[in-house]
Amino acid sequence: MPDETPNPLNDLLMQVNTPIFAIQTEDGINFISKDNNFFFTAFKENTEHRIKAFVPAVRLENLGDEGFKKRHGLKYPYIAGAMANGITSAAMVKTMAQNGMMGFFGAGGLCLEKIEENIIDLKNSLKDKPFGFNLIHSLGDPDHEMATVDLYLKHKITLISAAAFMRMTPALVYYRIKGIYSDSKGQIVTPNHVIAKVSRIEIARQFFSPPPKKLVSLLLEKGLITQQEAQLSAYIPMAQDLTAEADSGGHTDNRPALTLLPTMMALKNEFMETYHYKEPLCVGLAGGIATPESAAAAFGMGAAYILTGSINQSCVEADICDDVKKMLCQAEQADVAMAPAADMFEIGAKVQVLKRGTLFPVRADKLFKLYRAHNSFDDIDEKSKQEIQEKILQAKFEDAWTSTKEFFHKTGNTKEIERAQNDPKHKMSLVFRSYLGLSSKWAIQGNLERKMDYQIWCGPAIGAFNQWVKGSFLEVHENRETAEIALNLMFGACICIRASILKIQGITLPRGADLFKPMKKKEISFFL
Repeated sequence: MPDETPNPLNDLLMQVNTPIFAIQTEDGINFISKDNNFFFTAFKENTEHRIKAFVPAVRLENLGDEGFKKRHGLKYPYIAGAMANGITSAAMVKTMAQNGMMGFFGAGGLCLEKIEENIIDLKNSLKDKPFGFNLIHSLGDPDHEMATVDLYLKHKITLISAAAFMRMTPALVYYRIKGIYSDSKGQIVTPNHVIAKVSRIEIARQFFSPPPKKLVSLLLEKGLITQQEAQLSAYIPMAQDLTAEADSGGHTDNRPALTLLPTMMALKNEFMETYHYKEPLCVGLAGGIATPESAAAAFGMGAAYILTGSINQSCVEADICDDVKKMLCQAEQADVAMAPAADMFEIGAKVQVLKRGTLFPVRADKLFKLYRAHNSFDDIDEKSKQEIQEKILQAKFEDAWTSTKEFFHKTGNTKEIERAQNDPKHKMSLVFRSYLGLSSKWAIQGNLERKMDYQIWCGPAIGAFNQWVKGSFLEVHENRETAEIALNLMFGACICIRASILKIQGITLPRGADLFKPMKKKEISFFL
């Protein structure tokens, strides 16, 4: 709480499970905490005219959409989003599940063996508690995408977060409809659930639609699904839940949340009207959620749930080096930039990253511009080639190509090598992409020799969060715990909502009455 004289109304607002009444007296307005029966008491005493405003209880567990929480076994409508390369770690997923929320393990960019290792760990640790794994669209390696899905089906991972998809793929459709059946009551049961992360309306339409018939037929021809599964797939959406991803870290279209969420909610209503799905569609919000005010705004606009990412990367459970966490704790709202994405480099896709304390955004952008302007590395001017080899790759181009080839041999993606040997522009692309891929690993590992090349996925949310927690115990990364931060955001959101209800009834709040600073989990529990 702020270091000011305690405000009586602030104390009442924090008692989120109890209603507040604003009572007009001769000396002004007094605020009291009573249950709903006070209405009847006041009426009997003929003092009902003295009640100037009423604020209901706003409990954390009542935020968001009840159907969404029931579908996924959640107490609170809060998700720790997947951050690739295991940054959203097993430890982070566990703490979210143990506190009534959910996390998605960041499987993107990891080898199958590493993914399977974490699947076994989480299934053994969490049993029936809610958790999921990420499935990122592998544009250049569809075999890896399918192999990841095979792994999820093998281990009965029944919930995935689908990210960076530009269209539906055989692997994603296979995951969604495999095992679907009709129960004894004629209700369609879908064992595998997808929560899509989307920022474009044309992609959202695909996720709210049934699986594409063409892909269903393909899977049927290959013998991967049964005739019954194919037929029943026409009655379900690709994703029952969709996260409207606004201006976020990593893959993002920098969409403003104020326009994106209402658009996606209108689309949800349109598709419910068109397809009459038995299970209602839900839309949550991600991107920029880092303070109680932004969380309250999301729920106030009708978000079924909220999803955070950038702020979690600075937490103790995040599998990234302490040096990066310190950098994130110092970031301000404008300390981010867009840079070329490693996985979709050739088509110009970008990711949002931290620019403070690293040259990665500038160097990556230079590589992309040179790639677009030249047909081979040899065509690049000598000065630029020298800079690339000495400062960016820190190796001769051919040596970097040798290392790149070894990587693709190891992953079994030899098609890329064969193509590069016949296409010098593609060869240049693979080498440049290797720098982009390694830069995120250097950040995770804390390779101080390559600190100026750290690629740290991050959105402007981190700056807003740092401003909010300034001067509190959460200012330093050593004290940042994912679940505790989540509880602070939701508890603070309840206080903001209650304060807003007073304001719209014409009540002027005393200065500081609606302020909320981070509290320890035990302190919050006292009010719940």
